[in-house]
Amino acid sequence: MADLGVASRRKAETMIEEGRITVNGKAAELGQKADPELDHIKLDGKLLTRRPGPKVYYAFHKPRGVVSTLEDPQERPTVGDYLRHIKARVYPVGRLDYDSEGLLLLTNDGEFTQSVLHPSKKMPKVYQVKIKGALSEEDIAVLEKGMYLEDGKTAPAKVRRLRKARENSWIEMTITEGKKRQIRRMLFRVGHDVVRLVRVKVAGIDMGGLAPGEMRPLTPKELEKIKAKTSAGGPAPARGKRRAHV
Repeated sequence: MADLGVASRRKAETMIEEGRITVNGKAAELGQKADPELDHIKLDGKLLTRRPGPKVYYAFHKPRGVVSTLEDPQERPTVGDYLRHIKARVYPVGRLDYDSEGLLLLTNDGEFTQSVLHPSKKMPKVYQVKIKGALSEEDIAVLEKGMYLEDGKTAPAKVRRLRKARENSWIEMTITEGKKRQIRRMLFRVGHDVVRLVRVKVAGIDMGGLAPGEMRPLTPKELEKIKAKTSAGGPAPARGKRRAHV
């Protein structure tokens, strides 16, 4: 409520206690989380919307050990901890697991987010993965064909070997979907544990030399590249919560 400019935080709490605020048709409660981009928030029956501002787009190198949310009930480090210098209220486009690192797009453009995450767009995401052991030709064939996991069959992946050490090896995997912890589960299914996982590219956009915790605005050329991919074919994405995990 305070972010929307409707009332001070204390006044908003009073409004909630008086039953004047609803979220998705139900009376709001103190401490309840709501997002005006996704939820219907009403004051005295009138829908509240965020004041329009300039759309911004960033590439962020999420460090390992950071949650891909703005807040965390377990009080772990979050992406939000790195955004205090940004005036616009931006959100992660999809997610990277707590133990994973690498490129995460950030924006305040809800339609852009939904387009990038919509399954019909099949946005390629490229990862460099350090695994225990080395992939055999049979392992690669299984990964590239697709396999059945607990939540369904994966789409075909692209796999190539990068380099091998004495006990571990680095590979590159490209996928076009985002099942929860997908790459880790796929590699575990063919007998290899993941030691380190770094997302290096999303929809043709790379980190551009960002160190962990650093971010940069997307260039106009990069933005055009992503928007060209999201507008190419497939049904229009429906509004709603879509989250990609790896």
